[in-house]
Amino acid sequence: MVYDEIYWTMISYMIPIAKSFMEGYCFYRLAKPFMENKKWIFCVGAVYSLTMLILYIISLHLDSFTAYSIGVFAAFLVMCWIDQKNYEQKAFITVVFFSLRWFTSAITEILYDNLYNFIGNTHYMTIHPSMSFALYVGVCLLYLVLEFLFTAISIWCILKYYAYKYDKMSKKELLMLAVPSFLGVAGYEIIQSYRNFYIAEIGKNSNMYDVMSLLYYATAIITIVVVIVLYQSIKTGQKEKLQNNLLATQMDSIRQHIEQVENLYQDIRSMKHDMTNHVITLERLYTGNKVEEAKAYSKELKTVLAKATNKLNSGNPVTDVILQEMQNKAENMKIHFHIDFYYPIDSNVNAFDMSVILHNALQNALENSVKAKSPYISILSYHRNNAYMIEIRNNFAGNLKWDIESELPVTSKRNIDGHGYGLSNIRRVAEKYSGDIAIDLREDEFCLSIMLMMER
Repeated sequence: MVYDEIYWTMISYMIPIAKSFMEGYCFYRLAKPFMENKKWIFCVGAVYSLTMLILYIISLHLDSFTAYSIGVFAAFLVMCWIDQKNYEQKAFITVVFFSLRWFTSAITEILYDNLYNFIGNTHYMTIHPSMSFALYVGVCLLYLVLEFLFTAISIWCILKYYAYKYDKMSKKELLMLAVPSFLGVAGYEIIQSYRNFYIAEIGKNSNMYDVMSLLYYATAIITIVVVIVLYQSIKTGQKEKLQNNLLATQMDSIRQHIEQVENLYQDIRSMKHDMTNHVITLERLYTGNKVEEAKAYSKELKTVLAKATNKLNSGNPVTDVILQEMQNKAENMKIHFHIDFYYPIDSNVNAFDMSVILHNALQNALENSVKAKSPYISILSYHRNNAYMIEIRNNFAGNLKWDIESELPVTSKRNIDGHGYGLSNIRRVAEKYSGDIAIDLREDEFCLSIMLMMER
């Protein structure tokens, strides 16, 4: 009998300990994808588990709500210490885990009570009282497994639908996302208080009440996930709208370039039409021995021709205008600009798509290279079989912050006025031609490589 009591006591102490480690692991799995610094992320779950163990061992006169609040707050402080930014999002993670912990625990507790009572009152258990300990151990293990399973599934759903894990969260967004969790926990407290009171007064609980409670907790979890899905859908729509607005602005810029090309060609056609008259005038001046007048007229004609013709010849008038514009900007900014670019004639590469690539890539190069001591930009294009390659190099002083999801560098201008999406737009164009982009940063030089697959 003494040994039986020892075993029962051991199991009753081991279950909370195992539960604290299980919950700590779940907290760690929830927080990890949101943390850019992965080095010490395991400390989040470890600190939560150790805090709960300490509170359990020293047996402070704290109610469960206060004890678990201390545990999640300790984990929140560790998250802020590991990754010192985006504190609103870390607060959101903490609130979500805190609410999920109560909901999954309550669901499992109801299943545990009903299953234990059902099996314990069977005829087999009545005639085999020695199996009570085995029943207790089995149901306790099932309790841990089910709670872990429910929590893991909830976390998996949240991580699956929470797409922009590294985006900064505002206080308003935190409030909007945290409201379902707060309301759910408040409902949990009301339901649990009534359930405990009902059991204490009657000696058992109503099966219908348990079913309604299960529905409430399941609905609370689903509500949290649905709000996250809607929130991420709104974020996706905002990003797409911002990118589309930026692309529309670039399209207007390209239209202006095309108009410049048309005006250029119009000037050339007009000059070609007047060329005969210019030649006749020069002949008359030289015939009449008016050499000085002829030289002045010839000089003025050369000036007009220089303005009407382009110094660049990349193989396409649209790319000529863009390259010329960027070269002029570089010269004004005292940036050395080297061009060895040609447009892939007789290919499926659209001039508009090429203009999006050149405009975004060269604009980024201008903005970043100007900060260097001896700024330079180099653009080179070549092809290997059906692969058309563009390489844009510029010196770069500073450090890059990388977006882990897109594997592209981000800038502080992103999400402010539409800047910072240039590389994303370039990648979208490259993927249209079954290609992609690559970024190499070495020895203070930024190199952007763009591959397009051509169909001749």
